[in-house]
Amino acid sequence: MSDSITIARPYAKAAFDHAKQAGQLKVWSELLAAAAAAVSDEQVAALVSSPRVHADQLLSLINALSGVAAGKTGENFIHLLADGHRLSVLPEIADQFEQLRAEEEMSVDVTVSSAFELAADQKQKITAAMKARYGREVKLHAVVDAALLGGVVIRAGDKVIDGSARARLAEMTSALA
Repeated sequence: MSDSITIARPYAKAAFDHAKQAGQLKVWSELLAAAAAAVSDEQVAALVSSPRVHADQLLSLINALSGVAAGKTGENFIHLLADGHRLSVLPEIADQFEQLRAEEEMSVDVTVSSAFELAADQKQKITAAMKARYGREVKLHAVVDAALLGGVVIRAGDKVIDGSARARLAEMTSALA
């Protein structure tokens, strides 16, 4: 995995620099996300790794599946990846592109997992707290995970705040053992 991240970094940076200069960050985000989703499919992944499938065929397939056009430059970018046998790192390229975009736009993606659906006021309080903590705009994504039993787990980048009942029970179990 770390090899994929290392390979993906210069591609993500080049795509980001071009998209920023062209004022197309959103368009390129959509292109990379759709292309990454396409190559993440098991059947497509098998074709991507097959030496019998030509780069032009892969390019046509990815363009058809992604359905998002970033113009000729986007098509050339995907073609470059296909020629270099790098289509398999598209998910990492997309992730790194989104990190660069979030830095540029001074925003942070925050995922809140809870045992139950959060109310609007709870989401607002979490958003305000995360905005104060990071000093950035917060894009909040709420996910329901019944395995938590209660409480919340907040993920922002590589930071995790685990306030779940499951974590508290595990701490008590360790303390009693």
